[in-house]
Amino acid sequence: MYTEHFGLKMLPFENVPDPVFFFDEGEHARIRQRITESLKAGRGLVVVTGSIGSGKTTLSQMIKSYFSSKLQLIWMAMPPVNRMDLYMFIARELGLTPSSTETVFVINEIRDALLKINSEDGKCMIIIDESHMIADDVLDAIRILNNLEEGSLKLIQILLLGQDELMDIIKRPEMEPFRQRIATLEMIGKMDTDRIKKYVSHRIQIAGGDDSIFSETGWEALCKAFGSGNTPRTINSLCDKSLNIAFERGKNAVDVDDIYDVAKGMGLSREVFHYRLELMKKGKDATSTKEHDPVKDETSPSAPLLTGDVDVTSTSSPDISKIDRKSLKIPLLVLFVSIVTFIMSISSYCDTSGSSSIMTCLQQLFF
Repeated sequence: MYTEHFGLKMLPFENVPDPVFFFDEGEHARIRQRITESLKAGRGLVVVTGSIGSGKTTLSQMIKSYFSSKLQLIWMAMPPVNRMDLYMFIARELGLTPSSTETVFVINEIRDALLKINSEDGKCMIIIDESHMIADDVLDAIRILNNLEEGSLKLIQILLLGQDELMDIIKRPEMEPFRQRIATLEMIGKMDTDRIKKYVSHRIQIAGGDDSIFSETGWEALCKAFGSGNTPRTINSLCDKSLNIAFERGKNAVDVDDIYDVAKGMGLSREVFHYRLELMKKGKDATSTKEHDPVKDETSPSAPLLTGDVDVTSTSSPDISKIDRKSLKIPLLVLFVSIVTFIMSISSYCDTSGSSSIMTCLQQLFF
């Protein structure tokens, strides 16, 4: 394991929703603050969307930690199939055994249980993950649950987490009644390169390390790989694999070579390749230190690493005159065949035209 090699107390880039590693800066901090304030104020329905791996689940874990032990949390990893499944699941989580499966009776029992929780200064919150897979029937049930109130206070706080497709669902015209009841709507975007560097540094420090486990070229290559921005999950994967490769190679820091080798397998190598090529032309060390070998040569982003030294000042090139002579052979042959064919066609025409001479035939043909 590379943790001991790099002086880390724990793995810094595991793709699990751990609030300890939550990056509470920038957009994530702003969204976390808005959602927490909305839920604490009892405003009701909150919707958060974002692409795969954008940190929605980690965000929800962080939000949960802000509430007291009096919070009655109901967590659903997937949305239920229909509205009755949702009602019955909530009822069971609240310790209820509904005497009837009629919707109105189940909702009344849920309301009574929620009133009791709130009377004891408690809160009830339901979190539904993967909500982009939710059925319209269930969304309508959530709308009804959101209508359960005591004065101006919502009896149950609802947090829906889903991929960007969830936004497409709630934008449909028929979803207007549901859309009007959303208290807070947030969209998590990709991290830009500046935030990516801060994010990676943050996780390394939480794990007990420092920024030196990535060399100067390693940091730059990391930014090149994510030039158009990316999500925490992808960033974690690249960093974790790069650290593992650097460890296997006995290096003290991750450099451009390690980042590039991992980026190739993730489809992120194009800009890293050009950066390595630039370093090679300048004759710079991949690690920016004297302990490591220079950047090796290659001819394309997908080419394997070469182990031989490269003379970047070499001016040798193929004999251009030989290439030109070879390239002319085929066009000249085609031209010769075309001329012969043309002459034979004219001769055949003149033979069948009954002309008294070749000149007469040509005059008839062209004039």
